[in-house]
Amino acid sequence: MVGSRRLSRELALSTLFQADVGGGTVEEALESSLEQGRHPTETLDFARQLVLGTAQHKGHIDSIINKYALGWTLERMTNVDRNILRLAIYELLYLPDIPAGVSVDEAVELAKKYSTAASGRFVNGILGSLARNLESELAEIEAPS
Repeated sequence: MVGSRRLSRELALSTLFQADVGGGTVEEALESSLEQGRHPTETLDFARQLVLGTAQHKGHIDSIINKYALGWTLERMTNVDRNILRLAIYELLYLPDIPAGVSVDEAVELAKKYSTAASGRFVNGILGSLARNLESELAEIEAPS
């Protein structure tokens, strides 16, 4: 299960990156990404959930990134780092069955594998700050507007 979830996150990152950089829709990028290889249904289902959920909550997720990425704007971040953060923040805020530490660790591993040498620390710093304030962030989501 762990291996399939990691692959799901990699597929989701590829899809989010493709939509972000290529300018197409998330749905088109998702269809393209999922056609690339033969993967178990559970891997594809989790990747789809990650992509569609991240896209659905992108505005809120980006506001969270802006809040915790002190001294950085979304535009200044590498495309990969920005999308790793979006994916991980979606997990932290909207998938309570996944422990926060797992989401953070997986994001750091993605950053080390697909981004720059310093990206692991960068992603860990932002997500670590969010994780320390997770209860208050979750309360804001649940509070009626």
